[in-house]
Amino acid sequence: MPRNLILNESIRAREVRLIGEDGEQVGVVSKNEALNQAADADLDLVLISPNAKPPVARIMDYGKYRFEQQKKLKESRKKSKTVSVKEIRLSPTIEGNDFDTKLNHVRKFLSKEGAKVRVSIRFRGRAITHTELGLEVLEKMAEATKDIANVTAKPKMEGRSMFLMLAPKSEKDKK
Repeated sequence: MPRNLILNESIRAREVRLIGEDGEQVGVVSKNEALNQAADADLDLVLISPNAKPPVARIMDYGKYRFEQQKKLKESRKKSKTVSVKEIRLSPTIEGNDFDTKLNHVRKFLSKEGAKVRVSIRFRGRAITHTELGLEVLEKMAEATKDIANVTAKPKMEGRSMFLMLAPKSEKDKK
C-alpha cells in the first residue's frame, strides 16, 4: 500500500510548489489558489513532498492513483515466488528400507512448486565421533535425487547435526 499522502484541506503549508494535472510545473502558489485550481479541474490537491521548501503538491485524481498503486502491488505479489523448505531427518545408521521411505518423501516434496528440502542428520551420543557415516548417507541421498534435484548447499556440520540442501532442477537443467 502506498504511503498515506496529505490531500486537499489537510495541507498545512501556506504556499506550495504546484504541479499541474498534466505534469507541468505551475510554480509556487498559495495553498488557496492551488485548492481552487484543483477544484476547477474536479481533482484533488495531493502533497507529494512535504519536506521540500516549499512543499510540492500535485493536482491529480487521488482515488485513481490509489487504485493504480494497489493494482501494481497486487501484480508484484502475483509475480513473487514463495519457497518452502521442508526438512527430512535421517540417522547416520539408517537402514535401506527406511532410507528408501525418506527418499520417497524427498522426491514428493521436490515435485511441488517452489519447494526445497533440507536433509539433516542428527548425531546423538557417541555417533558424533563418526561424522563420515553421516556424510556417506547425505551423499547417498544427493546421488539418489540427482535426476530431479541440485545440491544447493554441500553437506556441512552445524553443532551436532550435518545437513544438505536440495532444490528441484529447472527445466533447462533437466535437458
